[in-house]
Amino acid sequence: MHPFPPPGVHPLTCGPSPHSGDSANPARPRLAVTQIVEPVDKRKRRVRHGMVKERARILVVGGGYVGMYTALRLQQTLKRELARGDVEITVVTPEPYMTYQPFLPEAAAGSISPRHVVVPLRRVLDRCRVVIGEVTSIDHAKRTAALTTLATDEEGTGAQQLTYEELVLAPGSISRTLPVPGLAEHGIGFKTVEEAIGLRNHVIEQMDIASSTRDPAVRDAALTFVFVGGGYAGVEALGELEDMARYTARYYHNLQPDDMKWILVEASDRILPEVGEEMGRYTVTELRRRNIDVRLNTRLESCADRVAVLSDGARFPTRTVVWTAGVKPHPLLAASDLPLNERGRLKCTPQLTIEGAPHAWAAGDAAAVPDVTAEPGKETAPNAQHALRQAKVLGDNIAHSLRGEPLQTYSHKYVGSVASLGLHKGVAHVYGRKLKGYPAWFMHRVYHLNRVPTFNRKARVLAEWTLSGLFKREIVSLGSLEHPRAEFELAAGGKPPQDPMNDPKGSS
Repeated sequence: MHPFPPPGVHPLTCGPSPHSGDSANPARPRLAVTQIVEPVDKRKRRVRHGMVKERARILVVGGGYVGMYTALRLQQTLKRELARGDVEITVVTPEPYMTYQPFLPEAAAGSISPRHVVVPLRRVLDRCRVVIGEVTSIDHAKRTAALTTLATDEEGTGAQQLTYEELVLAPGSISRTLPVPGLAEHGIGFKTVEEAIGLRNHVIEQMDIASSTRDPAVRDAALTFVFVGGGYAGVEALGELEDMARYTARYYHNLQPDDMKWILVEASDRILPEVGEEMGRYTVTELRRRNIDVRLNTRLESCADRVAVLSDGARFPTRTVVWTAGVKPHPLLAASDLPLNERGRLKCTPQLTIEGAPHAWAAGDAAAVPDVTAEPGKETAPNAQHALRQAKVLGDNIAHSLRGEPLQTYSHKYVGSVASLGLHKGVAHVYGRKLKGYPAWFMHRVYHLNRVPTFNRKARVLAEWTLSGLFKREIVSLGSLEHPRAEFELAAGGKPPQDPMNDPKGSS
């Protein structure tokens, strides 16, 4: 065996080079050439017929409805590829759980335990890499995303750079606020489980203040609750909390349900537009029958100095202003190089791809998805009903894209809506049928029990509902959870807990 190739043999061939023949003697036979090919990495090998073409890193930004359900769908459809290491899925989310927001009003009312309103992402997405942090910017042209985590804050190293091949952008939305004086100092949101439980504690705490004070002005302000926004969040939160407070009042010797003022402020001429005009009017009638002051075509002008000033001239001293007047796109969208529409949402196709951005996908609140079941120019509503269904199509389409298969078109005709107005009270407009009262409330529970993720959560929620029907409602306020170190700081000689009278939110 020659240590070097014999003369005329190319080093990357197993025989003489095609040019090794004697040019002066064209009759000399030329040997066939076989080229040695470099070993192929199986992870990078292009495969056809239903298999991933090459190793793909999928980055899912957001752990809400779309983020969690898309990653879950990808786990199911790409199970073999994940096992072989052909695909890697990374989910970046600020919290290690997904919040099922339709249950927030019942969690605030004490009908469901807070831990059963959330779904642990690490347990559900066991084949994904879950990173707790926030993506602050995206450069899709370079396929990179800037990531900050608690570790980067501690290390002081700045944002990390994540690279990806496929991007799923589903950061959700944030509360849409207006420049109302005093709103930032005194307003309370209702988008997270922390806000829902904090609001429950706050309401019961205000009842404690009203029960123990001799000052009529303090008592009146403590028992006045103003909710701004007549959509799902505002109406359901108001209905559940008023129902809970009415029940709780029976355990106070000097409080009556009629002592409390509940006010709903809505800028338009109707509430709950999703359930239709007729059911919206019924909801207004039902709320007013419960002595809830519903003010339509009215705006909150100011809540400075703990006085809610409305556009109709009314003034209400209050320690509780709950803001549920809509949402707006997440700021991350503006910090990317992806196309946005006039409302700041991502321009998407019916296949849930982002227009003009290959390998970028979006759905849910962040995406402007054309509604192919409606007239041209219409978009799907940014609600949970569409988000859950879009996530499944989105997960399937990413798998189709990786395998070189045709994409599906998202098509879903809105079937209606259900809303709870308190225990055994509700409205519904589903498949053209209009329900109210107990039947609507029952349908609301059945629908959301079917939609909440995982059998574990379904069983726990059903068990809590069953027990709540057998025993009395919980009326405990755990406001100290918001300041868990206050007692120890006081014992250790630190500054005392904040004076509730000076607390902007009115909570100790």
